[in-house]
Amino acid sequence: MTLTATPATRRVLVRLGPLAVPLRVRSILVASVVVAVILVLGIVSLGVGTYVVAPDAVVRTLLGAGETMDRVVIVEWRLPRTLAAITLGALLAVAGALFQTVTRNPLASPDILGLSNGAFTGMLIALVLVSSSWQSLTVGALIGGVATAVVIWVLSYRGGIQGFRLIVIGIGVAAMLASFNTWMLLQIELETAMFASAWGTGTLNAVTAGSLGGALLCAAPFVLVATVLGPSLRQLDLGDDVAAASGARPNLVRGIALVVGVALVAAATSVAGPIAFVSLAAPQVARFVARTPHLSLGLSAVFGAVILLASDMVAQHLLPVALPVGVVTVSVGGAYLVLMIVLEIRRRA
Repeated sequence: MTLTATPATRRVLVRLGPLAVPLRVRSILVASVVVAVILVLGIVSLGVGTYVVAPDAVVRTLLGAGETMDRVVIVEWRLPRTLAAITLGALLAVAGALFQTVTRNPLASPDILGLSNGAFTGMLIALVLVSSSWQSLTVGALIGGVATAVVIWVLSYRGGIQGFRLIVIGIGVAAMLASFNTWMLLQIELETAMFASAWGTGTLNAVTAGSLGGALLCAAPFVLVATVLGPSLRQLDLGDDVAAASGARPNLVRGIALVVGVALVAAATSVAGPIAFVSLAAPQVARFVARTPHLSLGLSAVFGAVILLASDMVAQHLLPVALPVGVVTVSVGGAYLVLMIVLEIRRRA
């Protein structure tokens, strides 16, 4: 790997064999700072709780030199949750960046379009008809999310995908699925309904190493596809005509991006439930802070990770009562959504 600086454009050209990737210096600095924040928050989250572990002891334990009790608490009990917050936040943010790039609308995200509700519907059906094992719930959530995406695609496709039409139809489908989910919760047993309701809020309480590993294994190929798709997505920002003239196939790129986004959301939702607003906020916050001309998948991922990790720490330790992380993200995301709508109205005016 070689680095070539270009001061005139404030970029660094990263060469990996025949592949050359231009990276903005500001983006690199912002990503480095956010990654450092994630590491600090991760160490703190592993140490705080009923059983408190000092930060230096956390680091020693992660390196394999801690005491027995520290290893049990940190590695077996707390580490899966912390890793889930980081990795699932990244997956949701990348999915949000894909949807917002394809639709060219900062308000487009999987939770707004109803994909999270669809995954919840699939999970409920699997819970009632199959079993409560994480394998069946994962498969149900995946099927529900994909089926919802297919319905939205069919209803909104008119010789191509238009962003505003996709969002409006997605909101309508989300409302119908939310009503159906509420009806199902009223029909099942109280204990099952309470479990499903907590999961439907978005929570990391029930995350295990097995369920997280299975979801990440399913998501890994789609993350690779999203990485390869990055240059084509940037071409779409230039408009369909320019993108087609430069060798891209806009409709094909949009279709692949939507499929990848659906898969990433379904994988994250199958583990933690429909965590709202991370997909919506993270890409735009990353773009604002790094001042990039387009949505960066890498920056979106690190910002999604820090948002979900920080929200989970607030939900666990800074509130009078421990709450599901989805309650915190909804509270923060609601204010963000109102701000985005106001800014969009002003921009159009």
